[in-house]
Amino acid sequence: MAEDNKRDIHSSDKEMTFFEHLSELRLRIVRALIGVCLGLLICLIFTDPLVNFILILPAKKAGLELQNLRPFGLIYLYFQVGLIGGIVLSLPNILYQFWKFISPALKVSERKYVTSIVSFSSFSFILGIVFAYFVMLPMTLNVVAKFGNPYVKNQFAIDEYMSIILSIMLTAGLVFELPMISFFLTKLGILKPAFMRKYRRHAIVVIMILAAILTPGTDPVSQMILAVPLLILYEISIIVSKLSVKKTVIP
Repeated sequence: MAEDNKRDIHSSDKEMTFFEHLSELRLRIVRALIGVCLGLLICLIFTDPLVNFILILPAKKAGLELQNLRPFGLIYLYFQVGLIGGIVLSLPNILYQFWKFISPALKVSERKYVTSIVSFSSFSFILGIVFAYFVMLPMTLNVVAKFGNPYVKNQFAIDEYMSIILSIMLTAGLVFELPMISFFLTKLGILKPAFMRKYRRHAIVVIMILAAILTPGTDPVSQMILAVPLLILYEISIIVSKLSVKKTVIP
């Protein structure tokens, strides 16, 4: 941390050259990969509980039967769960390295918010994963388990099942990053709060359509359970964009 602060002070004194930027990028990538490797090792120790909690438990609750169709399928599955868990576990470090890399492009008064940005981004992503696990996954798997023909037995390949689980959870995590995306685009001058307020009604329509598409079945309650958090995220994004503009204007 102290070394990063020294580097920031040095970069604020003079503009970095192209090769210095490449060296800085390599350093940040290496540190991010070290964090992922440490997270992977930690998750591999607890692979059995992770697999049971993330994959087996939702399938049991929905009454789904899983099967492995490849000789080394379970070994690959366990490693994949450990790797993804390691990435999620090291997410704060990954985001920190990213923001420290772009910090020379920020004003000195803005660099002190890097820790807050990393904390909020990590919290938002994890909150999206939790929302997907406890809300979206049960609705999706229950519909999948009930849909079918009485003469056809539903048995799912575990690798295909895992891809569904991961796509839902990671998508939700990225969607919950909407306020931070708004902050970043506003800082770049691409997005303005007035634009988001002007097209709020259009955004509501798009969100309701997405909720209808992403929510299995025709239950309006399920659609609203998904739509309400998205609407709240949109309103938070407007506030974040407004605050970002104000802080950019202040000298």
